[in-house]
Amino acid sequence: MLRNVTRLKGFEIRARDGGIGTLEQFYFDDVRWAVRYLVVNTGDWMTDRLVLVSPLALRQVEWESKRLDVALTKEQIENSPSIDKHKPVSRQHEAAYLGYYHYPYYWAGPNYPAGLTVQRDAEAAQTSAGKVSADSHLRSTEAVTGYNIEAVDGEIGHVQDFIVDDETWAIRYLEVDTQNWWPGKKVLVSPQWITRVSWHDSKVYVDLKRETIQNGPVWNDSVPVTREYEHRLHDYYVRSPYWAQVGAHHSRAASKG
Repeated sequence: MLRNVTRLKGFEIRARDGGIGTLEQFYFDDVRWAVRYLVVNTGDWMTDRLVLVSPLALRQVEWESKRLDVALTKEQIENSPSIDKHKPVSRQHEAAYLGYYHYPYYWAGPNYPAGLTVQRDAEAAQTSAGKVSADSHLRSTEAVTGYNIEAVDGEIGHVQDFIVDDETWAIRYLEVDTQNWWPGKKVLVSPQWITRVSWHDSKVYVDLKRETIQNGPVWNDSVPVTREYEHRLHDYYVRSPYWAQVGAHHSRAASKG
């Protein structure tokens, strides 16, 4: 199911042997547009220390009680590498974190897909990864919220939220608030339609015209994203949906096997 990132903020994170804190934000990689880490504020338990939790550790999500259970112990989390919220997370830090938990490097190989629909053999993935790149492509959902969205012929609004798939944790859409241009309307933009992002200027560029977006399907953020709505959205923009591309990737992988 597709979920709004902002509505997950504040969820309680529970280890196997007790609570560890609350979900503060997410880190996603700007190549595959997939959530790679949950950032957890440990509060009084570890004096407001921030820790990373990979979606690979999630074992159950209680949406009604706003709780995420992880297959880790408090001791494991306490001894894991911490982060400084005022500094970027380096690729070396990621390698240390993933090595600590024996997780695969998600950047292992040029055809590594978005999300978690991949092998989870840590040793095999780390072997194929080779040397660790010094460049990290992690971005904070909190920091990117507010970025301006630029169509080919001008600004259309700003990033208000991210919509993720709670199975794969791939980012499926950016929620765009057009209030400064078209009051009262929100639209969804797929990462597949992004041509580039200027991190320096805080701008996201899409290969769509303003008029096309203005006449497109309206997005109501008070209701879940349904597959019927997604079909309408992709049909209107004449774009191939992500689920078709995922199916094609699996078919190619099977044929190579």
